Formats: sequence, structure tokens, C-alpha cells
Amino acid sequence: MQSARDHGISWPVVAEAFTAHANAVLPAEPGPVAVLGIDEVRRGKPHWTWDEQAGSWTTTADRWHVGFCDLSGGQGLLAQVEGRNTAAVTGWLTGRPQAWRDQVQAVAIDMCTVFKSAIRQALPHAVLVVDHFHVVQLANRAVTEVRRRMTLTQRGRRGRGSDPEWQMRNRLTRSAARVPGKHVDRLVDTLQALPAKLGAPILAAWNAKEDLLDLLSTARTQPDREHVHRLLHRFYARCAASDLPELHRLATTIETWWPQIHAFLTTGITNAGSEGTNRVIKTVARDAYGFRNPENSGYAPAPPPPTATADTSTPLNFEEPSSARACTGSGR
Repeated sequence: MQSARDHGISWPVVAEAFTAHANAVLPAEPGPVAVLGIDEVRRGKPHWTWDEQAGSWTTTADRWHVGFCDLSGGQGLLAQVEGRNTAAVTGWLTGRPQAWRDQVQAVAIDMCTVFKSAIRQALPHAVLVVDHFHVVQLANRAVTEVRRRMTLTQRGRRGRGSDPEWQMRNRLTRSAARVPGKHVDRLVDTLQALPAKLGAPILAAWNAKEDLLDLLSTARTQPDREHVHRLLHRFYARCAASDLPELHRLATTIETWWPQIHAFLTTGITNAGSEGTNRVIKTVARDAYGFRNPENSGYAPAPPPPTATADTSTPLNFEEPSSARACTGSGR
């Protein structure tokens, strides 16, 4: 819009000129990609119309978009398609040449069954890797749910600032390996000083979360199968020994996604590049008001890839871990 003001012309004329220039300089097909990142981002609100024949509302514009990023090279954002379903993901992937798809060795996603199904259909040879950020997020959520439920059950109300467990709510979700030892001791002492029916379940959930973090910390260290098996067994055993449904649900989720989590431990691949690109996309969408619709956004310059991409200091092993299935239910 500023260009239109500077040159004394209308906005549609500037948009048409920019579209013609973008079509001329943007590549028709992305370059080869070894590690592909897939993640969703929300753009605005969905649009609905009333379907007279069906007698219901139907979506005309899905504001959930799926982005494809190059995590191993410097291409950054490769494409962004509308919709968050298997058809949207497979549609873009199958639209690429077979030679391009054959070069994709690994795909990083969050714990989304839609992406998992799409990758297995379009890229069956690629190693599927789950971003450990979402695994940690699930563990922290389980701890928070236990704390809230115990407070509601034992105190008959929601947490207050005077409750010791509420005062420790942030420390409960932090990694014990990243805080001073005296803070960890204070956390444990505070939970043990509470009534057993209140403090013991919260402490058990926190210990299970720390067991899972210890397992994830072995990434990029080339851990041997026995060490990984021992840490996984410790996590499963602690969850099974408790009567907390939150921990049982967490253990079931880890078991379901264990092959993809184990792939993260062996390759060290994360989806941080896609997450960083989504942040840039949202910033551009807020600043560049002319790119509010999906069609115009496709012509916007691809944001540069974040500086923190896949760790290249450790050689990446793209072979599907043979011990993944062997360790899945060994600790239950």
C-alpha cells in the first residue's frame, strides 16, 4: 500500500505488478531436500456458508495452513497449503516429482496422526521423527493436570497463591537438570511436607516427567540400546506403579509414538526450523496487510530459515532404528 501511495497508483495495480514479478523469480519447484519439516499454523478465522441442500454450515476457507520447510538446507519455507488434513499434505507431496520425493530421507512433525498418515502414504521410505518439544509439552501438561486435580480433590477448590503446590507450579514444569540443586531440594521438601494424599501424587507425576526428560536428553549422544531401554523401563515402571490416569495416558502416548521418538534420539532432528518459520509468517501477516489471503501470501518472499536448524555436529543416521519396536512394550 505504501508503494501505491508513493507512485500515485491504486493498490490492485501494485499487487498485479508484484504478482507478475514474483511468478518470474520464484522457482517452479523446490530444490532437493534431505530433512523435511511439516507443521501447521493458523491464519485468521474460518469462513462458513450455509448449504441449503445439506441443511448445515460448510467451511469455505480453512484458516489452518500446513507449511513445508527445508530443515537441512537453506531454502526455508518451501510451500504453504490451506487445510490441516491428510489430503492437503499428500496433495502437495505427490505433486512433487518422484525424484524429489526419493531424496527426502527424514520428516520432522509434531505428534499429529494426520501428518503421520500422510507421510506414510506419500513418503513411505522416509524416517518419521517426532519433535521432542511436543513430548516435553505433554509431560508438563500431565504434571499440571495432576496438580490441579489433587488441589481440587483435597482442598475442594481451585489453587490459590497461598497453596504451596500452586507456588511451585512453574518449578514443577522446569527441567531439574537446568535449575540449581537447592531449588530441586526445596521443591521435593515442599511436596513431601504436604499431606500424603496431596503431595505424593504430584511428586510421582514430577518424577515421571523427569524420567522422560532423562530419556530425551540422550539425543545426539549416540546412546546404546541397553541405556535407552533402561531409561524407558524406568519411566514405564513409575507410570505403571501409580494410580494416576494422567500418567497412564502419558505412558500410552509415548508407547504409541515410540518409534518416532526413538528416531529423534538416534538422529537428533527437531522441527524447530518449522516452528521458527511459523513465527515469521505470523509476523509478516500482521505487518503486510496486503498478504492477508492465502493466494497473496503465496507470493510473499519466503522467510529466511532460523539460524538454529538440525545439529550438523553429530552425523545423522537416517536408517530406521531396528530396536524401536523391541523397546516399545518392554517396560510395561
